[in-house]
Order: sequence, then structure tokens, then C-alpha cells
Amino acid sequence: MNSKKCVCLLFGGKSTEYEVSLRSVCSVLENIDRDAFDVITVGITKEGEWYLYRGDADAIKNDTWQKGDVTPVTPDPKAGLSVRDENGAAQALGIDVIFPVVHGKYCEDGTLQGLLSICGIPYVGSGCTSSAVCMDKTMTKLILSNYEVPLANALSVSARELEADLDDVIYRIESMFRYPVFVKPSSSGSSVGASKAEDRDGLISAMKNAAEYDKKILIEEYIKGREVEIAALENKDGTVTLSCCGEIDPGEGFYDYETKYKNDNAKYYIPAHILPETELRIKETASLIFSVLGCRGLSRIDFFVRDFKGTEQIIFNEINTLPGFTSISMYPQLLEHDGIPYSELITRLIETAGV
Repeated sequence: MNSKKCVCLLFGGKSTEYEVSLRSVCSVLENIDRDAFDVITVGITKEGEWYLYRGDADAIKNDTWQKGDVTPVTPDPKAGLSVRDENGAAQALGIDVIFPVVHGKYCEDGTLQGLLSICGIPYVGSGCTSSAVCMDKTMTKLILSNYEVPLANALSVSARELEADLDDVIYRIESMFRYPVFVKPSSSGSSVGASKAEDRDGLISAMKNAAEYDKKILIEEYIKGREVEIAALENKDGTVTLSCCGEIDPGEGFYDYETKYKNDNAKYYIPAHILPETELRIKETASLIFSVLGCRGLSRIDFFVRDFKGTEQIIFNEINTLPGFTSISMYPQLLEHDGIPYSELITRLIETAGV
């Protein structure tokens, strides 16, 4: 009798972060404990088609996996994830846990989590509500503003407002902020669609760019400070382990998608170059955020640290409930620095899976 759990690694997705997912799942495939788990892979194409994939990781890396040995998969409330036999009947894949190694819209914004919950299969990561709230930066800030969480000043506008009265939107922004400002889609990850606007022309361009990715646009004050991240890992007993802090020096500009995944301009420091009391405040604040937002399993929580009147002031930036698992991703690196190897991290995350 096979006592090993069957773990389904879900990758791809209808998301601008599709390529990041391919890199992440290859890293997980290389490190998951095969003695503890039977592993199957299900890929979601950019068009939203689900396939059971039986090939190797190289085809995933090259994004040719969907041309290989694949079988259509159907999410089914009765059979979970299933394939169809020659008579069209659903045949369950026998999955015990799903590990969604996915990122971005339709992947970590609660839509996928809701579907998996309907199918009744335990999955790694936060549930539907928490995923949706954390993905929407405007909603995240609105909730956290009721707690003692330091936040940057921000204003949310809709794409419809831009079309209806651009001058009024500009007036509201310029009445509230000095340039430069940051403009980003409210619901997007990996800095996709985000840009820094130095003046009015840049602001207009940045808002139009952000509107291509989301109907809601977030404008934030420019914070001149260091970018510091911390990893949160839920334990089986419900307690949360917080890593040391890591620091990112993006070089010129800010930590955008190109810097994160397509060039090596950024420098990473683990642990971060911050004072012990600053790290303590970040840990206390990160713990509060994880709890208030109802997170489960894992999250990476990002802050700015800036010099303010001779002290280090922390400001919450954003939270990511399904952070990258690539070979250069900060989340697994932070926990590995603290003594949790990549393979053990995967195992511990699977142990926290819920419906």
C-alpha cells in the first residue's frame, strides 16, 4: 500500500506572470522530497486550458510543455481534478494536496483558490478571501489603515475616471502629492505595470499603462528608502515563523519586473543592513499583517526602511501570498538562511494545506 501523499504541482496560468511560474515550478520539481510524495504536474496555458503534463522540467523551462505528453484536465466538484475516459466519464487523479506554484491574476487573487475550494482538494496557501484582499493593494491598505501599520500616502482611481475626466484626476493627485510618485495597477504582482512618474506627462503615461492591467490604479507617494522583505511560514500548529529580513538594492531605478527576472542589476543582502530594533519592528508588524489579513501557509511581506530624524522608519509596501520560488527568489532564500532548506520548506508548506 502506498502511504505517500499525491501532490499536484499546479503551474502556468492566465497571468502576466506566467513565465515566472514556469521558473518557480521547475525549482520546486528539483527540490521536492520524492521519498515523501508522489508528484504529478498540471499546467494551465495562457489561454486557461488545464493539462496533466507527464514530461520533464526542460520542456516547462522552454515553455514547450503543452506540445508534449498532455491530457486535458477538468476541475470537478465531485471528482476534484479529473481526466475523462473514453466514455466521457470523469476519472479523479487521486490528488491529496495541490501546491499552486502560480503567480498573478487568476492565480493568487482568490479566483483559483475559490475553484480549488469548490473541488474540495486541500491546497497550499491562503484561502479565497485572504488571497483576494492581499492581491488588491487598495483593499490591503484600506484594511491595514485600521491598525497600527505604517503606510505610504496613497490614492486610488479607476480607469473609468481617467477616461471621463483626466484633468480632475490629475488635479486630485497633484493636490495630494509631490512628484515623483509611483503608479501601479491595484491588483498585479512582480511590479507588472508599475512605474515611477517624475512629472505630469509621466503621470499620464504611467496611469494609462497601469490601466492596461487593471481597472483600479493606485498612486502612492515616493518613499526614498531601502527595500526590505521578510518571509512568513505557518507551522502545522498554526504558529508563524518569521525569517530574518533581506534587503534588495535594485541599482538604478526601482525593483521592476525586468530587474527581478530579466537582468542581474539587483544586489541582495541577507540579512538586511538594518538595526536590530528595526528588524524587530518589521517582525512585529509582519506578524500583525499576516494575522489581520487572514493569511495561511506562506507570505512575503515587503517594507521600505528610510532614515527619519535620525532613526530608521519602516513603511509597509505590499504582501505577496504566493511569492516566487525561482532559484533567485527572496522567499526561499530568507528561510534557507535561517536553517530551513528548500526541500524541507516545500514539505512544511504541504503540511499546512487546507481547503
